[in-house]
Amino acid sequence: MMWLLLAFLSAALLGFYDVFKKQSLKNNAVIPVLTLNTLFSSLIFLPFIVLSAWRPDTLEGGLFFVPVAGWEVHRYIILKSVIVLSSWILGYFGMKNLPITIVGPINATRPVMVLVGALLVFGERLNLYQWIGVLMAVFSFFMLSRSGKKEGIDFRHNKWIYFIVMAAVLGAVSGLYDKYLMAPVSQGGIGLDRMVVQSWYNIYQLFMMGAVLMLLWWPKRQASTPFRWDWCIILISIFLSAADFVYFYALSLDGAMISIVSMVRRGSVIVSFIFGAMVFREKNLKSKAVDLALVLIGMIFLYFGSW
Repeated sequence: MMWLLLAFLSAALLGFYDVFKKQSLKNNAVIPVLTLNTLFSSLIFLPFIVLSAWRPDTLEGGLFFVPVAGWEVHRYIILKSVIVLSSWILGYFGMKNLPITIVGPINATRPVMVLVGALLVFGERLNLYQWIGVLMAVFSFFMLSRSGKKEGIDFRHNKWIYFIVMAAVLGAVSGLYDKYLMAPVSQGGIGLDRMVVQSWYNIYQLFMMGAVLMLLWWPKRQASTPFRWDWCIILISIFLSAADFVYFYALSLDGAMISIVSMVRRGSVIVSFIFGAMVFREKNLKSKAVDLALVLIGMIFLYFGSW
C-alpha cells in the first residue's frame, strides 16, 4: 500500500502549496505569478532532463531518470499541459478573489468528479458507499454556498466561484488523464514514464505561459493589478513539484487506484483550512467547518466504497 501512503504525503504538500499560492496572489498580478511558478518548476526538472540525455549512466535506474521520448509520447504530454494550465489559470484567479476556506472545500469535491468521470468514460459503476459519498459532497457544496452568502458571495452570480468550479472540473479531467498516461497497457493505459510526463509538462507550460504573459498581460500591465515579488512564489513551485512527484510515483505503482489517490490528495483542504483560520483570519469558520466535515465524511465513504 505504498501508493496510498504517498497519496497522503502528496496531500500534505498540496495543502502548503495552496497556502503559499494564496499568500503570493494577495494584491498581486495573477499571470506573472503563474508564469514564474512554471519557470521555477521547469528549472527544478531541467537538470534531470539534461543529465539524463547527456550522461544517462548517472541517473539511469534511479527515481530522477528522464528517458528520451519521441513525438508519439510528447503529444500526450502537450495535451496534459493544456488541461493543467487551463485549470491553473482559472484556479489562480479564483483563489485570488475568494477566501481559501471557500476554495478549499470546493476543490475537495474533485474526487466526486473523478468518480463520475470514471462512470461516464470508463464505464465504471458506483456502489452504495460511493453514491453516499457523491451525494454528501454535492450537499456540502450547497451548504458551502449558504456560508458564502454570509460574506457576500453569491454562488450563482459570482464569476470567481465559476472559475474555481471549472478549475476543479479540469483538475478532475487531468486526474483521469493521468491514470490513462501512467497505467500500463494491460490496465487500459499507455504506460508513460512518470518523470517524462512531469518534467516535460512543466517545460511546455512555461512556453505557453510565456506567450500569455507577453501577448495578453504585458501590453495591458499598466491598467491591471501591478506585480510584486514575493518569496512565497518560489515555495509554490517547490511544494507543487514535490507533491506532483510523489503523486506520479504513486500512480506508477502496481494496484494504484486513481479514485482513492484523487480522494486522499484532496485531504490537502485540511492544511489550507487551518492556515485560512490561523494566518489569513477568514470569517464564518464554524459553518465552513461543518461544510468541510461533510466533504471529508463523503471522502471516507468514497474510500471504503473503492475497496
